[in-house]
Amino acid sequence: MKRLFAVSISLLALASFSFAQERRFSIDDLLRDRAANKGTTQIYLVPIGGGEMRQLTNDEHSSAAPRWSPDGDKLAFISARDGEDQIWTIDVSSGALKKITTLSTGAGDPAWSPDGKWLAFASDVYPECLDDACNKRRADEKANNKVKAHVAEHLLYRHWKFWLDGIRSHVFVVSSAGGEARDLTPGDYDAPPFSLGGPTDYAFSPDSKEIAFASNHDKVEATSTNSDVWTVSIRGGAPKNITAANHGYDGSPRFSADGRFIAYRSQATPGYESDRFRLMLYDRKTNRAQSLSESVDSWIDEFTFSPDSKWIYFAAEDRGREPIYSVSVNGGAAKKVVADGFNGDLNVTTDGRTLVFSRSSMTRAGEVYRANADGSGVGALTKTNEALLAPFNLKPAEEVTWTGAAGANVAGWIVKLANFNARRKYPLVVLIHGGPQGAWNDNWGYRWNPQVFANAGYVAFMPNPRGSTGYGQQFVADISGDWGGKVFTDISNGVAMAAGLSYVDRDRIGAAGASYGGYMIDWIEGHNDDPRFRYKVLVSHDGVYNLTSMTGVTEELWFTDWEFKGTPWTNPEMYDRWSPHKFVKNFKTPILIITNTLDYRVPEGEGMQLFTAVQRMGVESKLIDFPDEGHWVLKPANSAFWYSNVIGWLDKHLK
Repeated sequence: MKRLFAVSISLLALASFSFAQERRFSIDDLLRDRAANKGTTQIYLVPIGGGEMRQLTNDEHSSAAPRWSPDGDKLAFISARDGEDQIWTIDVSSGALKKITTLSTGAGDPAWSPDGKWLAFASDVYPECLDDACNKRRADEKANNKVKAHVAEHLLYRHWKFWLDGIRSHVFVVSSAGGEARDLTPGDYDAPPFSLGGPTDYAFSPDSKEIAFASNHDKVEATSTNSDVWTVSIRGGAPKNITAANHGYDGSPRFSADGRFIAYRSQATPGYESDRFRLMLYDRKTNRAQSLSESVDSWIDEFTFSPDSKWIYFAAEDRGREPIYSVSVNGGAAKKVVADGFNGDLNVTTDGRTLVFSRSSMTRAGEVYRANADGSGVGALTKTNEALLAPFNLKPAEEVTWTGAAGANVAGWIVKLANFNARRKYPLVVLIHGGPQGAWNDNWGYRWNPQVFANAGYVAFMPNPRGSTGYGQQFVADISGDWGGKVFTDISNGVAMAAGLSYVDRDRIGAAGASYGGYMIDWIEGHNDDPRFRYKVLVSHDGVYNLTSMTGVTEELWFTDWEFKGTPWTNPEMYDRWSPHKFVKNFKTPILIITNTLDYRVPEGEGMQLFTAVQRMGVESKLIDFPDEGHWVLKPANSAFWYSNVIGWLDKHLK
């Protein structure tokens, strides 16, 4: 029988253009179906050995998160084709569909039990409700009430882009044939915790009798990163905390096939969300845990056991790429098995012989790849977007290095337009990433896509200064308590290096950034005095402007507590030292400011304060606010508007 891999795919949509005349890659080529103003994913099957893809779902609504049944006959997936997201199954031979869940609160992220009898999933519920009828009644009362007030009595009262209003995420199980779902994690706690992506935070034991899950039971969640890994019987009962000794983050549990081990990701430092993610192995016989990733000075991302329970494969950032490693459950140094590319969505076939993963680059949207378990034989199983992107001849990102603060080696990327001419002089746009603990990696993205900037006629420079991940944990840690210090020097030295390139016009330099990148833009606005170059134009998206006010309105307070070593009332000197609003007297550079009403991470008031300041200082400026977006601009029509305005603002001042 052919081994198949299921994947949900979003396609780039290129209209039918004639390429007799060269046309540059643009926002029109990046986003699809702007009239519908949403992205759509469908599920496809592709043979592990290579061959044609077969589309399995085809509906106006997305089908996502496909999960194979243990016998390989069905896929469970999530779709809102009947309204709310629910779990469906599809027979891969006949295409027959079956709706498994019917909860008024919806269902997400399915996981099969190894015996095929159960599906676990997450749903957002009122913790005091004992059944779905209660949840539906509460939701209907809220919807029909003319009063739309939010009421909060404790922190965390809103998160990311949502008011929580007493809602909790809980793990449920339901028969794989359908029926009544049971809540395995009742109580006033989130299980699993809120996530922006990454490994699932619950998993079945190999005997299908237990589930391991992540949950934070600390009293004040807004100041705590202390998620723990718990186990509970699928029949219900009191859960067992297996990571109580660690007061940092623990999550993403996975059982070994023999049932002896639970692997999970862990951070050792309480309250520090950017501590190194370690790969931990908990021995269920001895009740002891050990780190398996001490030889890798980077954050562990996705991981999976080999079917024989002897090895764990994992992915971790490394200087703008994400290799795949293997490590023995007995310990020892991890081995890099797939060294190239930015790889994710890691799986191992049931015979243990093949790795299956996604891969992308700044010139290639995500595709499905395979490799032998030893890392040999890497090849693409899908080429979904290859023909669509080929006519644009996108140039690969070029890695560059320079000397930063205190003599540190700093790296980044330069991206050029497709028909780049080295004899010409191009304006430079400096793109500053958020986090600040994040990085520009050689992967594809729909937000802040450097190819759109480069092919609008710019040299795109993407520095990875202090705070960037993938360059060792000390490099990450160096930014905390020093937001405008060494990192600013790292960026400035990089811009000076780029400005000296023969094809860059040093008199036409602009910069743009979001979140922490927006903070750095706001900082630059008050410190645009480097004798080696000047920024002529700036773009600040969701930028932190006033550190004191930011601390009072953001939701994840552990972040500001750690980054600024206390609160504004316990460490006011730190907040004053690094707050851009303290340097208004120096504001003079034209700036575009973008805010989002549903952004509760860096609320829109930050950008509005900045706009007020630059307007009162007589600085040329423009404010754009998206009332229907959170921290990220995701709706295709909004994204197109964002790109056109950002590039238009740069063009106005640099061309």
